[in-house]
Amino acid sequence: MAVATFGAGCFWGVELTFQKTAGVISTSVGYAGGTTEDPTYEQVCTGRSGHAEVVRVEFDSAVVSYEELLNVLWSCHDPTTLNRQGPDRGTQYRSAIFYHSPEQQASAEASKAKADESRRFHSAIVTEITPAAKYYAAEDYHQKYLEKRGLGSCH
Repeated sequence: MAVATFGAGCFWGVELTFQKTAGVISTSVGYAGGTTEDPTYEQVCTGRSGHAEVVRVEFDSAVVSYEELLNVLWSCHDPTTLNRQGPDRGTQYRSAIFYHSPEQQASAEASKAKADESRRFHSAIVTEITPAAKYYAAEDYHQKYLEKRGLGSCH
């Protein structure tokens, strides 16, 4: 089993997308990349904690590669908007890849460059690629939020 951590806006829809990916064993939503210890959703929403809303993905690398998960990431959000996804605005909604190994870092940088060069997006990709920060699981009511409500998307 391997772990990946991605920020791509509101974590509810991103989690659902990764849950549907073959080879993904489990997902959880939470916060990473900030300075506040054990932040609450309310603290993260202020933008002052520095955390991004993220999805932690546990996956079977014999079934799905990290590179394939990066492709899922590029397809489930707009990586060209700084601190914004759709109607959601703020640093907590930033596009981010938190790598857990030098191999993940290299893969993330190569994938970002390839996606940028493809001209698939209308602007340059602004996704940050940084070392995995301490992950804090979000409150229980956020976990599998859309699935619990029978919803297929956030908007």
